[in-house]
Amino acid sequence: MDRQSPIGVFDSGLGGLTVAREIMRRMPEEKIVYFGDTARVPYGSKSKATITHYSRQIVNFLKTREVKAIVVACNTASALVLDELTGEVDVPMIGVVKPGALTAVRSTKNRRIGVTGTESLVNSGVYIDFIRQLDPKIQVFQKACPLLCPLVEEGWWHDDITTEIVTRYLDDLKAEGVDTLIMGCTHYPLLRSTFRMVLGESVELINPAYETSEELSEILKKEDLTRIPDGTPLSHEFYVSDDPERFVEFATSVLKFDIGRAEKIAIENYG
Repeated sequence: MDRQSPIGVFDSGLGGLTVAREIMRRMPEEKIVYFGDTARVPYGSKSKATITHYSRQIVNFLKTREVKAIVVACNTASALVLDELTGEVDVPMIGVVKPGALTAVRSTKNRRIGVTGTESLVNSGVYIDFIRQLDPKIQVFQKACPLLCPLVEEGWWHDDITTEIVTRYLDDLKAEGVDTLIMGCTHYPLLRSTFRMVLGESVELINPAYETSEELSEILKKEDLTRIPDGTPLSHEFYVSDDPERFVEFATSVLKFDIGRAEKIAIENYG
């Protein structure tokens, strides 16, 4: 592996850009190759077999870009297929679930943690498993929020309808008295202000994207894979399976710089 090679990041669609954003902030010297499976989003309502098939195709594509590490930025894919796919690549691969769970355990004071995410993520129970491995006495309360991803991708981040739906989803968790909430979908950090308004200042909001970027940084250092700046301007690469124009607009709003272009590829050709 070449330390000057890029980092691969993939998600079921647009939400993984929040993870890419944190990696760029934490490691501004690193180049990123991002793939968003915009033709097949969302993953949260699909079967494990389907998500595994899609994720394997994406990993195969990222291999062709000669990435030195892969970040599975999708919580659902991280929960269901990360362990299986890790054994199929010869580069470090990390997901967003374990870093988020660890930070939540460190943050909670009353040992009552809430988890929001897709239906597949919640049904997998993976956050419950990780958290209880770290502290069996912690109580975990989950809530599937399937309507939030479409609202985010529609750009309705600060809309009254979004606020009403977030309130309905989070009311149950508020009633359980959680003091820490894991935003278990990469779309949700874009609704952080709405989550904060609904839950109040007393609840700690955990964004797994931040913790994932920290873990990735440590792995690259350990493996001597940290990129050495050579004076060449970074040029990140963005790929999608559908609608590159819409992706460019959305990505530019999330990353706060003009990404230029995104290339549509036939992802089904990669396995």
